Amino acid sequence: MRKSALKMSSYEPAVSSSSIHRRTQQQRAGELSDHPTPSTGRVLTGSESSPKAAPILRFAAFGVIVLLGFLQFWLPATHFRHPTDPHRNWIPLDSNASSSSSASLGNRWDPGSADAIGSDYGEDGFLHIVSWMDCLDLRLLAVLANSTLMSSRYPDLLHFHFFTPGGEEDKVSFYKLKVLFPHSNLQFHSQEKVKEVVRIVMSPTEPNFAELAPFAIPTVHLSFKKFIYFSPNLIVNGKVEELISLNLRSHGAAVVEDCSETLEKYVNSDVLDAVQRSASKPWMATAPYEKDTCIPDQNIVLIDARKLQINVLEAVAWWTKVLNWNERSSRRNPAILLALYNNYFKLSPSWSAREEKMALRYDGPQTVCRPSDAKSVPDPIRGKLWKLYLPPMSLQILGS
Repeated sequence: MRKSALKMSSYEPAVSSSSIHRRTQQQRAGELSDHPTPSTGRVLTGSESSPKAAPILRFAAFGVIVLLGFLQFWLPATHFRHPTDPHRNWIPLDSNASSSSSASLGNRWDPGSADAIGSDYGEDGFLHIVSWMDCLDLRLLAVLANSTLMSSRYPDLLHFHFFTPGGEEDKVSFYKLKVLFPHSNLQFHSQEKVKEVVRIVMSPTEPNFAELAPFAIPTVHLSFKKFIYFSPNLIVNGKVEELISLNLRSHGAAVVEDCSETLEKYVNSDVLDAVQRSASKPWMATAPYEKDTCIPDQNIVLIDARKLQINVLEAVAWWTKVLNWNERSSRRNPAILLALYNNYFKLSPSWSAREEKMALRYDGPQTVCRPSDAKSVPDPIRGKLWKLYLPPMSLQILGS
């Protein structure tokens, strides 16, 4: 009997320890839920949800958002940002405020009093720089581009147009330059259409295309309204923004004068007087030609095609025939000097490469296109300045 009673008592609890543990947790939770919170004194129950915002507050917040949206259309605009401004400055719409603000900006971007973007820059907002090469030499183009970018106030707004024999078909040369200037605006152009225009006008004389290129390019590329032409054998130290913003007045071209040579060196004054008495052309000077007139230096030419009052190509062709000049002569064609006589704006002498201020002559090795050009090519051992304007790894990419 004792053994059976002991066995019966061992099974009386018949409740597992896990169920006891669950009941204990539920009792504790019930006890906690019956106590008031210290902050409100309210009794929280387990089934109570989090508090919700009053409906009136939600409507008020929505109304404020709508009101702010309408204010953008009701209030007048007072400032704007020009899309081509690299610094994204706010410019007042009021003309008086704009002038005072521009004066305080110093060297910051200034839209200018003469519609800088609309007239001085292209329609796309870029400052266009043009160069022509009779035979391709990427070292010259790299030095020209990099020196211009280094001295520029806003290099992101520069757009280089290189007219080369291979043009846009020369993909290898183009990509070599793009490796050196990945963030710059570069474009290769074919010379054929420009040469065709010049040949037709200058026939039967074989012209110097590099001399006439600045005046022929706008007749082919009509979008080139105002641009700077740089000879490829230049190192640019001046700011092109100051050059492009010059007021050319009534002239369509601006060049630097080279007073080391005069008109008398290229053409006889008696011949000019005889031609002037017997002919009447739009490009003919009304007053007698002065024999000691300085000649234009065409290494830097600022062109505003909208203001060209004469057809420079036609004037050069006419003078070439009248003076019986031919390309075989070692002298410079005086026809282009006479066509530009009193028809250009004089740039500051500081832009002359002879002054070595705003522009310097390229002093490194270069490809010789014609035997007659060999005398003007500097000894590569003497020239060292050009290396200072080469981007890193240039010689490895372009070839020495």
